[in-house]
Amino acid sequence: MRTFDLTPLHRSTVGFDRLFSLLDQVGNVDTSTTYPPYNIERTGENAYRITVAVAGFTEDDLKIEVKESGLSIRGERKPETSQKSGEVLYQGIAARAFERRFQLADHVEVRGASLANGLLHVDLVREIPEAMKPRTIAITSGASAPRAIEAKATEAKAA
Repeated sequence: MRTFDLTPLHRSTVGFDRLFSLLDQVGNVDTSTTYPPYNIERTGENAYRITVAVAGFTEDDLKIEVKESGLSIRGERKPETSQKSGEVLYQGIAARAFERRFQLADHVEVRGASLANGLLHVDLVREIPEAMKPRTIAITSGASAPRAIEAKATEAKAA
């Protein structure tokens, strides 16, 4: 009785529920994988950011790939060649390889990625093509429409 479905609260805008559900889906069938943790946030009207916690990984250890409508983030640490003095008594920082997949909604493009303070930020923008954007059609009265046609006809005769 302590589980609540907060999904309707996180979808506060009309028309973006499909976008959030597609971003939240993981490509793997096993959805119990929680490593690495991530956030999805809305940074603007049509801008989004996926933030993945990748402590201990460098730019060389990470690979971001966009293929069709999927975003894949992979991380694999290269084995350390230098020997550290001392031995590790407890290792709580996960350094295992991972792959996190996201399904992108229609017209969502990856604009860039940055790594700072152990967080990988992937910026996304939703750009709807001009042909699909709503447009306003001017309404003319029935009397003004024939005049426009007559004016074009008189211009053609004068030429």
